[in-house]
Amino acid sequence: MASPVLDARTAALADKAPLSRRTRVSDLPEVRWAALSAVAFLLALPLDLAGAPAWAWGPLYAVCYVAGGWEPGWEGLKALREKSLDVDLLMVVAAVGAAAIGQYLDGGLLIVIFAVSGALEALATRRTADSVRGLLDLAPARAVRLTSAGAEESVDVTDLRIGDTVLVRPGERLPADGTVLDGASDVDQATITGESLPTAKTPGAEVYAGTLNGTGALRVRVDKDAAGSVIARIVALVEEASATKAPTQLFIEKIEQRYSVGVVVATLALFAVPLALGGDFASVLLRAMTFMIVASPCAVVLATMPPLLSAIATAGRHGVLVKSAVVMERLGTVDRVALDKTGTLTEGAPRVTAVEGDPEALALAAAAELPSEHPLARAVVAAARDRGLRVAEARDFTSVPGEGVRATVDGREVRVRRADGGHDDTAVEVVVDGDRVAVLTLTDRLRDGAPEAVAALARLTGTTPTLLTGDNAGAAGRIAERTGITDVRAGLLPQDKVAAVREWERAGSRVLVVGDGVNDAPALAAAHSGIAMGRAGSDLALETADAVVVRDELATVPAVVALSRRARRLVIQNLVIAGTCIGALAIWDLAGYLPLPLGVAGHEGSTVLVGLNGLRLLRDAAWRKAAAGE
Repeated sequence: MASPVLDARTAALADKAPLSRRTRVSDLPEVRWAALSAVAFLLALPLDLAGAPAWAWGPLYAVCYVAGGWEPGWEGLKALREKSLDVDLLMVVAAVGAAAIGQYLDGGLLIVIFAVSGALEALATRRTADSVRGLLDLAPARAVRLTSAGAEESVDVTDLRIGDTVLVRPGERLPADGTVLDGASDVDQATITGESLPTAKTPGAEVYAGTLNGTGALRVRVDKDAAGSVIARIVALVEEASATKAPTQLFIEKIEQRYSVGVVVATLALFAVPLALGGDFASVLLRAMTFMIVASPCAVVLATMPPLLSAIATAGRHGVLVKSAVVMERLGTVDRVALDKTGTLTEGAPRVTAVEGDPEALALAAAAELPSEHPLARAVVAAARDRGLRVAEARDFTSVPGEGVRATVDGREVRVRRADGGHDDTAVEVVVDGDRVAVLTLTDRLRDGAPEAVAALARLTGTTPTLLTGDNAGAAGRIAERTGITDVRAGLLPQDKVAAVREWERAGSRVLVVGDGVNDAPALAAAHSGIAMGRAGSDLALETADAVVVRDELATVPAVVALSRRARRLVIQNLVIAGTCIGALAIWDLAGYLPLPLGVAGHEGSTVLVGLNGLRLLRDAAWRKAAAGE
């Protein structure tokens, strides 16, 4: 099946339209039909109330009924063909029944409010898709394809086919996933794989669409089309958000069928019994239609999805892509958190922590690295400047992808290249005039806000998070001490992480695992909920996780958990509101006389109310409160 978001990208590329803009309200067909229905109703209403002839307001009511009722009516008929009674069909039948007895205004009001409710839900759903469109902009719109004769041609990336060869010049983003055929360069893959350092690419190396090429030119064979790229797979994580229903919604749908049949049977009884006893046809039909309207469970059905979809959209705007409404609901129930170390609590940005050998070597290395944009080079230069060292001017600078740099500094040849480091560090050796004079140790940095995020998760769950890592105990202990974690489990293989998660689950805990690597994927899958760090995350972790932190901001993890809990509270509020309104109106109609306009306004008003109540989470204030732990 084609991807809606990818289809949108294809259309946007063809029209030269930016994908990053937010969807306008007017872009949604549900909104346009609801608006047309509402406008026609508002134009007909004053003419009807003023006693104008039917030819003046009748066509306007017809437009109102058709514009607002054709889609739910059609969907209801399709459901009926599958031997399922849809609530949408009940609403349309009730409106048509009202019109059949001359209550055109009342039926029109029902259609308009029901159409507006559907438009609000569609708007909340579309906001979820908007939250991931920025990911698609990572890949360029055009690519340089090489013909069999070696000529260059500029084509849309959507026209690339598996087996094509593309030319990627220095500083350009790669247009497709593929394999390097010729050339050498360092490629920044942070947006896809999360690697903090550019990766040397030589013939045979795998590359990804959207990654940034370094100083060399590459010829790349296209191995995947746009729909199969890594970017497309990340987008696919959230495309199920609107389609997947939360457990509460699924429960409602289970009882909806029986409830709808019960409403139909009761409506027929309210019509047939009084009519058989000699009641007036019009008044009997009006009362039966009123009961059908007020007893239909549309408000209950809409009580669950708007809050969860709104929470998904809001989280997406702030860098957390939640895969489904099920996930959004489950996140709010976690009571234990397990965190990975490298790429999760640490950010992968290195800094110089030790200099072994000649103390002057750091200044020489910084001078040689100064023209380079490599992260290791920036770390070395920053360390020299932090120590107040003089960084001399270098001449004859040369950078060889995968090998390091060479330059002449104060008449001496200085080479800086990577060497074998420890389990938790990166080592860089400094060679002056052919002799190795020093080794610089660079260590991964703790993410900003990591201690605060750990403390926030502890407050939310009542239990301090656990550190699960494959790193050695020494490195894990240092990070745990700096973040306030007391429970550390180091040196774990993937199966060991899974065993720990299952142990907690068997004890009754609902575990949230936050990780980024291939070795975290089994634990992400085994946990009650899993969140992957988007930039640092491996493909497997991104595919396995329930949610993705796109910008690797660890503070968003407790924020999305708190947002989920707010959404769950809104769901409960909505169910209480909907159940109370339906019960009160149904009892009123059965025990006395409930005017149809009041029944329509009360029932459909409650539907709009629960919809708007759920959409409250679309506001940025909802995220700020969640981030603040309110």
